[in-house]
Amino acid sequence: VQLVESGGGWVQPGGSLRLACAASGFTLDDYAIGWFRQAPGKGRERVSCITRYGSGFNEVWVKGRFTISRDNAKNTVYLQMNSLKPEDTAIYYCARRIACGATTDGFDSWGQGTQVTVSS
Repeated sequence: VQLVESGGGWVQPGGSLRLACAASGFTLDDYAIGWFRQAPGKGRERVSCITRYGSGFNEVWVKGRFTISRDNAKNTVYLQMNSLKPEDTAIYYCARRIACGATTDGFDSWGQGTQVTVSS
């Protein structure tokens, strides 16, 4: 069972990135997938989550800037991030859970993370 994040990098404020979370070793259809982030010196916080049925939920502070989606045929979940801000700088992780949860509790199979840096 493995989740691997990719797509991070450096981008200027206002720019966009698309993160990918590739799943292997299990049936992606059976799980919700959450995206989390952790900035230096801060705890890990949820960004977005998508249910097994394709319903996506964002944290309020995302304010429509990010869109989560899934392609079960490709065993991949995406996070499209637009209008990025310096405060979005963090390591972004994905993890699985039977159903979406508001915290890290119950999520497992964490990936190694992908660094997102937003600066001018």
